[in-house]
Amino acid sequence: MNSIQDKPIRVMLVDDHTMVRRGLATFLKVFDDLELAGEAESGADAVKLCAEIQPDVILMDMVMPIMDGASATRIIRQKFPQVQVIALTSFKEGELIKKALEAGAIGYLLKDVSADDLVRAIRSAHVGRATLSPEAAQSLVETANLPPLPGVDLTERERDVLVLMVEGLSNTQIAGRLTVSPSTIKSHVSNILSKLGVASRTEAVTLALRNHIVP
Repeated sequence: MNSIQDKPIRVMLVDDHTMVRRGLATFLKVFDDLELAGEAESGADAVKLCAEIQPDVILMDMVMPIMDGASATRIIRQKFPQVQVIALTSFKEGELIKKALEAGAIGYLLKDVSADDLVRAIRSAHVGRATLSPEAAQSLVETANLPPLPGVDLTERERDVLVLMVEGLSNTQIAGRLTVSPSTIKSHVSNILSKLGVASRTEAVTLALRNHIVP
């Protein structure tokens, strides 16, 4: 073994709950190749402390007051690309996982992870390998398979027309309001119904209100 491999992996803990940090600190002591480098109780503190101690791996809580874990991860990864971040959280919502990974986290684990899996993830992160908990992987798959939100492909003018449809205006009234011909509005309405996958103006209005497509 060379001297680099002999050095323990320096791990920084970021969590706003003291008991969680205490538990993780105790866990790190069990393994000879892991070392507690420092602790922070918020995202902002994490960024500051990371600059001072330059750990190898950070175990980062995602939901914290003032600055959340994803924001802290993004800043740390931009400033210190050699520092790897593992999101360690109680939440497995697809959007939160996506946010963490987009911010630069190399792993996403839930807090009920086993000690063996956690130490394996830390060692993997240290050599640049990603680890996702099975629940996180499943959530990502489910999020990716969600149908696109209705109305995302509407043009700006079609949105204007839809707003006036919600107000209860007829094609002729909408044409007058937008100073275009009724036939142009009829074409816009037809496109709106098609894009929203509905058969009538009433259905379009209902869908628009239910999904907050228009303000």
